Amino acid sequence: MLLLFACLVLGALVARYAKPPSGTVHGINWWVLRVALPALVLDLVPKVKVDTQLWFPVAAMWVVFFGAWLLFAVLGRLLNWSRGRIGALTLVCGLGNTSFMGYPMMQALHGKEGLALAVVADQLGCFPLLASAGVAVAAWYSGKTPQPAAIARRILTFPAFIALVVGGIVGALGGWSDMLEGVLAPIGATLTPLALFSVGLQFKFHLGERQLLPLSLGLGWKLLLAPLASLALGLAAGVGGLTLTVGVLQAAMAPMISAAILADEHRLEPTLANTILGAGIVLSLVTIPLGNLWMGG
Repeated sequence: MLLLFACLVLGALVARYAKPPSGTVHGINWWVLRVALPALVLDLVPKVKVDTQLWFPVAAMWVVFFGAWLLFAVLGRLLNWSRGRIGALTLVCGLGNTSFMGYPMMQALHGKEGLALAVVADQLGCFPLLASAGVAVAAWYSGKTPQPAAIARRILTFPAFIALVVGGIVGALGGWSDMLEGVLAPIGATLTPLALFSVGLQFKFHLGERQLLPLSLGLGWKLLLAPLASLALGLAAGVGGLTLTVGVLQAAMAPMISAAILADEHRLEPTLANTILGAGIVLSLVTIPLGNLWMGG
């Protein structure tokens, strides 16, 4: 946890005082998403113990996203919100930062076993939702038409998704040799410090006029109601142990950076989206450990 906090603060300080060269964030994110994340997935997925409860971390991500969509569509109608505001809240409060923050936080709280479950929630739950339903929501609320072929291509060609498929096959065949594990693990380990440093570099908090209510409602769903709804689902289905804990904590993770970027690209109230992102990241550094203690972690 100290490493997470240090990397996040260091990124924020560098962005404010050191004037990093343009393209720094893009370069770091390129390494994290296309090298470190696939290496981590290749290292961890063959070690995942397949059981009948693995559906839950994935289903929890669906509860968060479609619950957010339903909630903010209804609130938007009642409060006379613009389509841009409804779309922005659906994206940033329906998609969690289950990789950049979720991986290091689950590793810090529950070790490699928790990290492996976090990968399942992210790669089979949150990422496909971002690339499919997330893109569709962004297009819908910005007045554009979603393109199913482009969405499918985006999912199938994402390096971490390919690594997930390869890792599953390797796991079924007995896993990697010690020599290959010795290569994959150190490369994957670069994800934690670089991802949190990148989050710090991009940290922003600018509360605009009349944004306090949607900010409060959005974070109320993402950090409190969504994980409680996921917990209720898990308990009703008889899910328990670490699978339940990690699934609920991933549901409670801070808003996703890529979701805020998607909102910005489609001009869905980007100021609000970035404010929710920044506030959610800071608050989750407190709410996730507290939630973990509450669940007995």
